[in-house]
Parts: sequence; C-alpha cells; structure tokens
Amino acid sequence: MRTVAIDWTEAGEVKLLDQTLLPGETVFLEINTIEGMVEAIQVLRVRGAPLIGVAAAMGLAAAARRALRDGDLQGGPAAVRDWLCRATTTLADARPTAVNLRWAVERAERAAISAMHDATDGEAAVVVIAALRQEAQRVWDEDAEMCRAIGEAGAERIPAKAKILTHCNTGMLATGGIGTAFGVIRVAHQQGKGIEVLACEARPLRQGTRLTAWELQRLKIPSKVIVDSAAATSMAQGRVDLVIVGADRIAANGDVANKIGTYGLALLAKAHNLPFYVAAPRSTIDPSTASGAEIPIEERQASEIETAAGMAAYNPAFDVTPAELITGIVTDAGVLEPPYEEAIREVLG
Repeated sequence: MRTVAIDWTEAGEVKLLDQTLLPGETVFLEINTIEGMVEAIQVLRVRGAPLIGVAAAMGLAAAARRALRDGDLQGGPAAVRDWLCRATTTLADARPTAVNLRWAVERAERAAISAMHDATDGEAAVVVIAALRQEAQRVWDEDAEMCRAIGEAGAERIPAKAKILTHCNTGMLATGGIGTAFGVIRVAHQQGKGIEVLACEARPLRQGTRLTAWELQRLKIPSKVIVDSAAATSMAQGRVDLVIVGADRIAANGDVANKIGTYGLALLAKAHNLPFYVAAPRSTIDPSTASGAEIPIEERQASEIETAAGMAAYNPAFDVTPAELITGIVTDAGVLEPPYEEAIREVLG
C-alpha cells in the first residue's frame, strides 16, 4: 500500500498533499519546478525522511519535463547534464539532516546519466525525462515495500495488549507506504494484538497532535495524545510498555538523528527499563557518517516557537540518540541489534 500524501497527475506533475494545513484542510498542490519542490520541502508541506526522498525524485522528473517544454534542455547532452547537476544539487541541499533526500536525488541523477550514454544529441532530453520518471517510481515503489517489511518485522516485537509510545509522525504522511514506526503500529493493530498508542505532541510544530492523531483516527487505532512533557509521568504510571520512533539519519555506529525530543524519550525509557526501538528503511542508514556527532542538525526559524515578541529562540529540528540507548533498529531487512556497527555493515552488504 502506498502513501496518501503524494501522487502523479495525468500531466506528469507531482500531486502533493499540503501537510501544513492538516488536519483542518485537505489540499493538494501540483508541483513541476525545482523551486516549487524545494519550497514544499523547506516549509514542510512534505516531510518525513523517506517521503522527502520520494518527493524529491518525483519532483526532479516533473521539473525536467517542464524544463523541456520551456526550452531549458536545448543544446544536447551537455546542456541536459548541466541542468541535471544544478537541479539535483539544489534539491539535495533543501534540508540537511535527512539522508534520504540526497540519496534519492543522486540515485535519480545516476540513472539519468546512465540512460544518456546511448542516446543521440536530439534524444538526450527525452531519454533523461523518461529515466527520471522511471527511477522516481522505483524509489517510491521500493519505499512502500520497505515500509511493509518494516511493519511486519517490527510487529513481531510488539506483545499483545502493548501500550506503545511514539513521537512525531512516521506513517503514510511521512513515507512512501504505510510508515516506519507507525507501520509497525499499524501491522500490530491489524494482527489483532489489542494495542494502545500514546502519541507525543512533538512541539513546536505538533506533528503528533496534527498528523499522527489524524492517521490513528483514520485507522481507528485506540490512542491518546500527550504533551511532550507528560512522557516521563506516563512511563512512571505504567502507561507505556515500549517506545518506537522513526529516524532521519542513522550513522554507521547506530547513532540516530530524529525529531527533537527523541533523545529525551530514549533516556526516559532507559530510566524506566523500557524497550526503545527505532524503525527506518536501509536508505536512512548513512555508512559515510561515522557517528551522530557528524550528523548536521537543522536549526529552524525562531518564529516556529510561540514566545514574547522580539524574544530569541533556539529551535533545533532534530537531536541525536546514542546507539547504546537503542534496543533495536527495525529495518526492511529485519531487526538490527547491538553491536550496531557490525550489524549495519552486514545489512548493507
């Protein structure tokens, strides 16, 4: 099953659900330029590490079609390569922390360049557009398959009647399929395990109360929302049996960058002797990043935090959870366990 947050239009543009308007309004945008997709990514109209990668790859294909129509791809293979290089660089730099973004657009770029090898000068642009569309669809299809595999692998770790705490949004609004951490929750629910979910609010943009709550209600999964600061009390009161979250980047040693507040939840889970799981596709693992200390952490605008006029604010979008606080990393290839450096090397081949 694929995400509800993105699709192709008949004209080959990207049909994108504007998540900034949820849950109040359901509005779809049609995007066919690099600038339009960058804006959507940066403003969080599209969000979630896997879905950002899918959207960027699709956006690259749609923008190439638009560029051909506007005459920007005239001049043979050299002009096409130049446009492709500028477009992929611009997209890849849209947000720094989620590794899926760069992974997806660079993968699409490689496919397009490979397709040009046997093309004549006059065919170069058309061949590249077809290759970009095909590769973007592959990225989307593969992510949907990985989500399903993550859900099934993770559900095996969910006991009957489990009370699950999750953070931010990791479902169909954040991925190409049923979700990562949310996918695990969804499969466990479908298996009739009688689970209950506590969803953290996820300040400052409240992805938990706006987006995860929206998905939980659609699927009729028994659930409640809590403010972020209620997590400790909820654990102490026995309202939590385990924690499962997503990831925006996983370093080679198993350190995990995820939505701000994740590190605190991992510390709380450790203090209350609760399992703490991370769920993510293999595309979120970055073997070129040795540890969490090397992961760039995006700092967003102070205006996202409600405060007195003129008051400065520190607004990091992500934090890093050390590998030693993580019980297991649920991937599409199974659940990785410590030592993570060795497990990651093995799963990435």
